[in-house]
Amino acid sequence: MDRVWLKHYPEGVPVDIDDAGPASLVAMCEEACSRFADRSAFGNFGTYLSFEELDAHSRAFAAYLQQRLGIARGDRVAIMMPNVLQYPVALLGVLRAGGVVVNTNPQYTARELLHQLRDSGARAIVVMREMLPVLATVIAETALEHVIETRVGDLLAWPRSILYDFVAARRAKSAPRAALPSAVHRFPDVLAAGRRLALDAPALGPEDLAFLQYTGGTTGTSKGAMLSHGNVVANVRQVTAWFNGLTTPGSEIIVTALPLYHIYALSVNCFTFMWQGGLNYLVTNPRDLTGFVKDIARIPFTAITGVNTLFNHLAMHPGFRTLDFSHLRFTSGGGMAVQRPVAEAWQELTGSVIIEGYGLTEASPVVTINLLASTGFTGLIGVPMPSTECRVVDDEGRDVAPGDSGELWVRGPQVMRGYWQRPEETAQVITGDGWLKTGDIAVMSEDGLFKIVDRKKDMILVSGFNVYPNEIEEVVASHPGVLEVAAVGVPDRNTGEAVKVIIVRSDKSLTAESVIEHCRGMLTGYKIPRHVAFATELPKSNVGKILRRTVRDIYGDESPAG
Repeated sequence: MDRVWLKHYPEGVPVDIDDAGPASLVAMCEEACSRFADRSAFGNFGTYLSFEELDAHSRAFAAYLQQRLGIARGDRVAIMMPNVLQYPVALLGVLRAGGVVVNTNPQYTARELLHQLRDSGARAIVVMREMLPVLATVIAETALEHVIETRVGDLLAWPRSILYDFVAARRAKSAPRAALPSAVHRFPDVLAAGRRLALDAPALGPEDLAFLQYTGGTTGTSKGAMLSHGNVVANVRQVTAWFNGLTTPGSEIIVTALPLYHIYALSVNCFTFMWQGGLNYLVTNPRDLTGFVKDIARIPFTAITGVNTLFNHLAMHPGFRTLDFSHLRFTSGGGMAVQRPVAEAWQELTGSVIIEGYGLTEASPVVTINLLASTGFTGLIGVPMPSTECRVVDDEGRDVAPGDSGELWVRGPQVMRGYWQRPEETAQVITGDGWLKTGDIAVMSEDGLFKIVDRKKDMILVSGFNVYPNEIEEVVASHPGVLEVAAVGVPDRNTGEAVKVIIVRSDKSLTAESVIEHCRGMLTGYKIPRHVAFATELPKSNVGKILRRTVRDIYGDESPAG
């Protein structure tokens, strides 16, 4: 196909990545640990872990998994923890042992956890102490044989190691030990014992499985996307090639507030910046905005990634507004559409343009990225990464004309191998010639710039006209009295569906009438919300993405609420 978008590529960015890169994530990380040994790789609560320490800790962890727990090549190991220093140690340790990482949301309910552990067949789990009570309720119904328990302070410097463990212990519920395996391994003990053991490092290649990365389940039962070492290495190299002129190896500091168990932060923050010798400063609880801001106030960060919700709340926080942004050169937005009012407020405050991209778990995740020369918000997702093809097709799989909307299909080395133990569902989303059907509605311009219109399933049909929630949300969000908004379709006897918006107010005097009046000047008649509801908060995913499906389940009728 004609890759018309290549004319937008910055000078020095290759059209395709070559085959000369590391054979696996392990090789990539070991290379970084050797090259940047004396530099800090990860920071958290004022404690820093050097690349040399990361190498030693992860090697010990891998050796313990192999020699003491019997974890063999291809065995699945779940990691259930927030952004703490133990996460990258366990992550790299599992991979070095030849295991497959099953990233697990520490906020999961027992039902969600049981599904993921059963589906993956994980033999071991690395889990925060606070999550043991939930684990204890389901472990008997899983294949888990080993539990490695860690605490917030395990790798923190004294006295924080004691302080944070004390606070966490007071908040935590005790787990019924009888429900857990007889030997629960403590993280510090694992590292101590592992240092005395030999690691039989497997020769991993691009085809070896690295992750079962579970989707959010918004299209049904949560499924494990099989991401190989080659998939993730390719995506890291694609992102690195694109930002080559903006980043300096060994000098970058990125604020990592999005959880590393999510594919966006895992690939872009953790692996990409690690390979470049950058420092990931981990934020354990980004919901505590005051603590978050206080923690990063002393950090001369050069980059930050986030979602629209995070950028919005940070830009409005009084403490964040006083920070020094003189070092900030790179802000990346993903996970959900960044809204124009949020992007403009962020740029005005920090001087940094939010470079919005597009990706999905099934593509490791980055597919497209905006042009680095952008001087402001564009509402576009940019152009495909090197070695990546995109096309926009109709319901029959035929390419549509530039400017027309259709489903976005993607092909490239970052596309997953398929869904774990679900060949039929894999066949539904990956064609015989390698195209991944994203389920997102997009438009490609004449010169190859892409824009996401919306999720196919979220589209609202009003009297036969397509209405896309992103557009409605952006208009409503531009009202000064609106903090957050979600738009959904609700049944309407006259038009089939009508638009309903659910709003979290920043101005308590905001009324439904004023919202509708605000929309009249910016939306054509059938797009104007017919129903307005108010809520104290909107349901969100673990990375802060507003969950429209849940919003629809709660507010999906014609009546106002809140």
